[in-house]
Amino acid sequence: MAFEVKDIDDTQAPLLDHLIELRGRLVRCVAALVVAFGACLYFADQILGFLIQPLKKAFPEGQGQLIFTKLYEVFFVELKVALFAGFCIAFPYIANQLWAFVAPGLYAKEKKAFLPFLIATPFLFLAGASLAYYVVMPTAFEWFLGFEGTAGGLEIQALPTANEYLGLVMQFILAFGMSFLLPVLLLLLHRAGIVTRAQLVGARRYVIVLVVALAAIITPPDPGSQLLLAVPLLLLFEGSLVLMRIFEKREAKAKPEEEASEPEADQSAS
Repeated sequence: MAFEVKDIDDTQAPLLDHLIELRGRLVRCVAALVVAFGACLYFADQILGFLIQPLKKAFPEGQGQLIFTKLYEVFFVELKVALFAGFCIAFPYIANQLWAFVAPGLYAKEKKAFLPFLIATPFLFLAGASLAYYVVMPTAFEWFLGFEGTAGGLEIQALPTANEYLGLVMQFILAFGMSFLLPVLLLLLHRAGIVTRAQLVGARRYVIVLVVALAAIITPPDPGSQLLLAVPLLLLFEGSLVLMRIFEKREAKAKPEEEASEPEADQSAS
């Protein structure tokens, strides 16, 4: 009986150690987010001014404005801006903490396979967000503002509110940023053996339909934005297939070498 209790205590100790470590790393992540949020809140006006530039450029020179219909609206807009920017700034540190918690449980080969995807994630997200900010949003806003004019003798004028505009900007940035992580997802599924390159090639026509439908759902209802998201996603999909082909060739080349080294190791051991 004493032996059984000792075994239970031994199994509980590592679990408690892991939980304590997880709690400590989560506290660091929250602290980093709070610090980044506080710094971004101080510069909220400048950050909001940066996010407004695509709309400002879409309006004719000297025209255009953002309004607010509730007295507290701009205050909450600045809070959202600070939280959004703070998370983007703190994300590399948060990802590093999560990696530091997971990495000790991985084999060296698994670490080597997973680390490139972790490094590529923020760069791909930044590429998608940059495409949304510098290309897609100006194009979409010019298209939306093209509906200004007159109807029935009354003037139709665009008067976007600050809260609605920020929501639209965040939708663009998150949609494009997260969509650009498609290669990371596909390559991880491929390395885990869940999907193969042959399966994805065979399902290419369904992937095209899915990408077009996804672009139509997560972007505003203008054809320009949908095309500007669908085309890069299809290119990223094809690029993922190319990388899978390269990985498969490397694995096929390395496998005979490993099999040849195993008998030599057995002979030396004997």
